[in-house]
Amino acid sequence: MQDYGVYGGYGGYPPPPQPPRRPGAWRYVAVAVAAGALGAGTVLAIGHSTSGSSAAEQVPAPASSGSAPQTLPNQGNGGGFGGNGFGGYGFGSGSGLSAADQAIYNKVKPGLVIIDDSLNYQSEEAAGTGMVLSSSGLVLTNNHVIENATSITATVVATGKTYHVKVLGYDETADIAAIQLEGASGLKTVPLGDSSVVKTGDSVLAMGNAEGQSEIVPAAGQITAINQTITASDDNGTDASETLHGMFQTNADIVSGDSGGALANSSGQVIGMNTAGDSVQYGNQQATGFAIPVNTALSVVNKITAGQASSTISLGYPPFIGVFTFGTSSSPQTQQQQAEQAMNGNYFGFGGGQQSCYNSNADMPAPTSIASVGSGTLIIGSICDTPAAAAGMTSGDVITAVNGHAIGSPNSLLDVLSAYKPGDSVTITWVNLSGQTTNSKITLAAGPPR
Repeated sequence: MQDYGVYGGYGGYPPPPQPPRRPGAWRYVAVAVAAGALGAGTVLAIGHSTSGSSAAEQVPAPASSGSAPQTLPNQGNGGGFGGNGFGGYGFGSGSGLSAADQAIYNKVKPGLVIIDDSLNYQSEEAAGTGMVLSSSGLVLTNNHVIENATSITATVVATGKTYHVKVLGYDETADIAAIQLEGASGLKTVPLGDSSVVKTGDSVLAMGNAEGQSEIVPAAGQITAINQTITASDDNGTDASETLHGMFQTNADIVSGDSGGALANSSGQVIGMNTAGDSVQYGNQQATGFAIPVNTALSVVNKITAGQASSTISLGYPPFIGVFTFGTSSSPQTQQQQAEQAMNGNYFGFGGGQQSCYNSNADMPAPTSIASVGSGTLIIGSICDTPAAAAGMTSGDVITAVNGHAIGSPNSLLDVLSAYKPGDSVTITWVNLSGQTTNSKITLAAGPPR
């Protein structure tokens, strides 16, 4: 799988997406929705152990028959993906539902939030859904809903009030995130069920910010399978993909923007979090959606609120130096060639002349000249007003070490920086176009979640 660079916390971002593929191939996509600023119309694209969480409260336990929530094994990662628009139902406030489904909708909807993100370094905006877990504003959503966001707001459906959002933590491998609505109090919460008792054939109602229309739209269906493993990928021509395990499968019409929303049972209890859906529908093809069991999600959230970072769970915001990178090779020359090929395919914008720094990758060309170094991470461009730009790093320079640890591919830069947190000082060794080696001591900033 092509790696589009060192993501979020380490200053590198994937390029803007290509236009959607023609319909026909069966793929599953994680269902946040993003509007790209580069092409005509709308591009649907989106959707570290770091500083500690300040949240003190635990998530309420789900209603159950006595069994504690159990984490399903091998939970997969669905971060950073999006998908085409879907048909299947209209936008409205639940009209057309049966009386039973309308009651479920009325019970769950007040505990939902509509999430809006700005991804300034990618010239995009994104939208998704979240579920309120505490009256003080603890919210559950998908990691891919907040991934790479430079600012996040959430609007509470019950009140219409919009809050700034703080990221408490996330698990990339499970596609689960916990966020906090700053200054919130007295919020309605979603009623929680027990996902361990869900079985095939159970009636469900999916609810979320379908197509990013800032409305909670319901879709009725049944559980068609449990404990499913799928590959979730974007639907815009790139080849990034992630494997998700332990998923509920449903024929409820889960679509772009529904990510982080509720999958409720016939009692009006949330038993899953909407996460992925099929990317095309035509002919008699039946809608297929996937949700993370709520017990699994709550287990991750409880670890985040308890401040328990791990190899998969990251707390707070990641460290950030502010460079765009590309590729997986340790050879800067190969990274340059891969970036040129991608940018010629309009992954990054059309660009102009080389600049000292960039506000996004939309106007950033591939470097025409690079430092003569055999191994290291090539800087495609530095981001303005970041530690890298302040230190003088620019397009074509190559990072070769961090605190004396040799750096090769962009992934190795990510791995080394993952041991630090925002506010830490590190020494970056880099080589410029003239062959000069510089050792710059920089203070790591707080970056967008990965």
